[in-house]
Amino acid sequence: MRRLALFLLPCAVAVLVHLWLAQRPSSTPLDNNTHSDGGLPFYEVLVGVLSARHHYQLRQAIRETWLGYLRDHPHFKQRVGVKFIVGEYGCPIPEEDREDPYSCSLLNFTDPVSGQDAEIEIVTVSDPSVLVPSDVSAIALDFKVLHPVVITRLGVFPSGTRPELQSNVTVKLLQLDQEEAVVTARFSAISTGTMVNGMWYKPVEQFILPKGFEGTLVWESLDSAGLTTVNSSSVQLNNGGGVLKISSIAEDILPHRSALGFPGLAGGFTFTIYDGDGLSGLLRGRQARMEHHASRLKREDAALKQESLRHGDVVFVDVVDTYRNVPSKLLQFYKWSVGNADFNLLLKTDDDCYIDVDSVLMKIDHKGLKRSNFWWGNFRQSWAVDRIGKWQELEYPSPAYPAFACGSGYVVSFDLVQWLASNAEKLKAYQGEDVSMGIWMAAVGPQKYQDPGWLCEKECYVDMLSSPQHTAEELHILWDRKRACGDPCGCP
Repeated sequence: MRRLALFLLPCAVAVLVHLWLAQRPSSTPLDNNTHSDGGLPFYEVLVGVLSARHHYQLRQAIRETWLGYLRDHPHFKQRVGVKFIVGEYGCPIPEEDREDPYSCSLLNFTDPVSGQDAEIEIVTVSDPSVLVPSDVSAIALDFKVLHPVVITRLGVFPSGTRPELQSNVTVKLLQLDQEEAVVTARFSAISTGTMVNGMWYKPVEQFILPKGFEGTLVWESLDSAGLTTVNSSSVQLNNGGGVLKISSIAEDILPHRSALGFPGLAGGFTFTIYDGDGLSGLLRGRQARMEHHASRLKREDAALKQESLRHGDVVFVDVVDTYRNVPSKLLQFYKWSVGNADFNLLLKTDDDCYIDVDSVLMKIDHKGLKRSNFWWGNFRQSWAVDRIGKWQELEYPSPAYPAFACGSGYVVSFDLVQWLASNAEKLKAYQGEDVSMGIWMAAVGPQKYQDPGWLCEKECYVDMLSSPQHTAEELHILWDRKRACGDPCGCP
């Protein structure tokens, strides 16, 4: 009997919650400060669902699960409004021709150097007078590989205008955020290597650096002679026709928090382009890909327009719809929301997230969460700033982000949305919308309400408020279980 009672308990709780919520009034004031003026539709909770342009199946799954439930419910449809947030523009560049999958930056290649073994020097010094002593003991140059290359030699500038080397210099090629060098070369007065075009070079073991490799070249000197550097305006860097993306070495650049040296040049390196024929073929096929992609975007635009007319729940915001633009996409929605709706709270979620709308609304009522200067979510604390990969952040200077809510779901009060909307043009967009939100909110200092029910990872608990990273099919399964027995994770 006890086992039977345990199996039936979730069902009984779900029924009671549903009946209790159904009997609630359709609107509850926000601390006696409801701000509808009658000119805009009013919701207790406005839900914004970040959605990629091509995620029609996920949007439809939401319409057929928790959004459909809200719209059909006699009381909830008055309390909650839901909008999908979609970028108005698709990226006009095919994925094969982008620098990375997360942005809309063109791989700006020119014709590659002919010959598989043709060596390219990233810098040459034709006039030794441009060389000057450096006052730092470590200098670093960051770069990203946009087409596979092979590093063949590492080099160091001579000690002054004469072709000699007076200091002991170690040159290392490292992958970003890795401590062990990929290759190393050591130079000294008695082991200078070979002079080529004003640079001392030594050959290194050759490795293919793949597309997407992010590296840093570090020159280090621990003796009194120090390093020799060059004014960035005096030299032209050779990126091999665009196969390398080399970081700026301008004199006013602030070093990154994890930089291994001061940004600049104390030498160079040589490299060859790997699979030059493949690169040439990529360039030859670009025009056809661009035309095909443009046609696909036109079809996508037409389909989105029809979807919006059919359902009336899509908000198109003025951004190119890529991952790197999601923070701007969110800010644009905040601007839209304060101009086109009146609400007490705004719930932000993603199109791959399950939301337990019954539990969310019940908590809002039971816990008295209709407040001002209020942020309800599951907060990550002291989250390390990534320097590479999808979540690469090169502009936020601290080693850790301010507290931010996981993106599967969080709720903010109207006044915070209003502040974000009014400052949208001034707020800097960082690498992701969740960490950007944490940085923006650090300037305001809202009251945070910590709730682990907003899950950060793809997990399942009977009392969860949200769960991310699901397919359309999984969203249906979770919702069907929830409606059947009160437990989205599985019924007896």
